[in-house]
Parts: sequence; structure tokens; C-alpha cells
Amino acid sequence: MTVRLNPYIGFRDQARQALAFYATVFRGEVTLSTFGDAGLAQDPADADKVMHGQVIGEDGLLLMLSDAPTGMDAPTVSNISVSLSGDDAEALTRYWDGLSEGASIVEPLTPAPWGDAFGMLTDRFGVTWLVNISGAVD
Repeated sequence: MTVRLNPYIGFRDQARQALAFYATVFRGEVTLSTFGDAGLAQDPADADKVMHGQVIGEDGLLLMLSDAPTGMDAPTVSNISVSLSGDDAEALTRYWDGLSEGASIVEPLTPAPWGDAFGMLTDRFGVTWLVNISGAVD
């Protein structure tokens, strides 16, 4: 048996753009369905909104996103952070570089006191990311 914990990020109406962005960062494939596809668009303006979308990236990374239909509250700010960690410095640095485009850097990706490289940013969609690369960094 397998159990996974997958980040699921909600937007008002930016899920499609975010999916395309994250697909380039994580070298992944996008699948999505809209409220219109499912026959669940009570408001015609919701027909093209993403009911469920996901990016399946390299190394099995999975990120899910959706838009909020009209009449449903949508978050204005995120109160969680998504963490990427491991010892694959090349991949994690590449993810950092991709996520950094248009982002606000909270902490640059630099050596940390605990011996890893660590960085924190808020991407162009308002999602906060923490990146930790295990091991000593030159």
C-alpha cells in the first residue's frame, strides 16, 4: 500500500496559468478538467475555470491546483508553505531557479548554519516555497 501527502493549491482564477508555470519548473505534464467539462458551471463565467488540475513532474513530484467557482470563497493569501528538500542539488537548484522567476525572495538559497543550503521565496502566484538541499554546500 502507498500513502501520499500532496499539496493542493487553491486560486480564484489563476490555476491554469499556475499549472503551465509549475509544469516548466518541475518538467512535468499537466492534466486538468474544468467546471464546464464536468457540467458543474452554475455560472457561465466558471465554465473555463479549473475544477481540478495537476502537474506530475520529474521524480514523481505531484502538485494539484484548482480555481474557486463564483460564490465560493477563495484564499487571498496562503497560510502554508510548500517545502522541497533532498540531496539532489542539481534538481533542487533548478527548481529554485524556476520558482524564482517573478518571485519575492524571502531568504536567498545559501549555506545555512545547519550545514545545508536553504532558501525561501514567495512565487509569482503568492505561494511560499522552502528549498533545502541536504549536506554541506561549497
